[in-house]
Amino acid sequence: MITINDIAKEAKVSAGTVDRVIHKRGGVSKKTEAKIKSIIAKHDFQINAIASSLALNKRVQIAVLIPDYDAENTFWKSPMMGILKAKEEVKKIGASVSYFSFNQFDEASYVRQFKEVIAAKPDALLLAPLFGSATKVLAKELDNKEIPYVFLNINLEGCNNLSFIGQDSYMSGFLAGKLMRLSINDKSAIAVMQTRANLDNNHAIYKRIKGFEDYFKANKDTVSLLNINIADLENAAALAEKLEAMLVENPKIEGVYVPNSRVSSFANVINSSKISELVLIGFDGTEENVSCLENEKVAFLISQQPFKEAYEAIKLMVDFLVDQKTLEERIYSPIEILTKENAQFSKHSK
Repeated sequence: MITINDIAKEAKVSAGTVDRVIHKRGGVSKKTEAKIKSIIAKHDFQINAIASSLALNKRVQIAVLIPDYDAENTFWKSPMMGILKAKEEVKKIGASVSYFSFNQFDEASYVRQFKEVIAAKPDALLLAPLFGSATKVLAKELDNKEIPYVFLNINLEGCNNLSFIGQDSYMSGFLAGKLMRLSINDKSAIAVMQTRANLDNNHAIYKRIKGFEDYFKANKDTVSLLNINIADLENAAALAEKLEAMLVENPKIEGVYVPNSRVSSFANVINSSKISELVLIGFDGTEENVSCLENEKVAFLISQQPFKEAYEAIKLMVDFLVDQKTLEERIYSPIEILTKENAQFSKHSK
């Protein structure tokens, strides 16, 4: 992205002269003004963003609150990379981005970091409202302090967020139901894996399961859905034992639905002879999940574009703060179906 100093250097004038042209303050010869405008047009220079930022005479401060990622939970790496890219770009127009993260399995961690954000007094906040009940309480503090906020990835209802950017969780679950039904036999059973104790408090997962269940209800299907609660995904041996017992006790199971980004954790511990008889469907094109897709342990992944979502969110928030541009209430990203054949073309991390 070109800056005022870059334009001044190319036009062989001072930055102040470029600023005069941008603000139409006069005092610049017509020849020089024409030269500067030509350079601005050539580089598609964003006049409004720069001009408004200079006029405000302040730095725009955006806070970001999203989950940590680790070797086992890699989904949030892509949004973080998108945020970092946007951070480098928007700092050239006087905007700064502060990053706060929390343990996605620890509500206390989320609340603690949320309060740190509020104490920092940002001009706006981009957050993933992973814990619904806590978010609704803390969002009231944002409202009282007139801090605008945008939801990323999770479309939590009942708050005064400016916008939501991400996938339609309900429809992605509904689509997963359709894919599953096309892949299994009549009167068979599907194991719906629930890995969070308080499902209602985790809005995206809840919506994915609701959409999945509603597909079968809408079609008055003969397939049975079995809700299976899994407390620990980190102990592979214990998970393998639980899944083996589940399949022995429920021989009609032909499908396994994992409504989060950890389908690989299930696929990698199911007996190799048994997994060929099952249809596994999960979410997100993480490296681990795509590997299982390519090795035919997973049939389908419902994916999105988390890098692009986070990147665009920061840019849109800067537009809102600097240019007072109105944000759409909901900005949905495409619902991608990944298979072994097309996984290499996914934009999950791009």
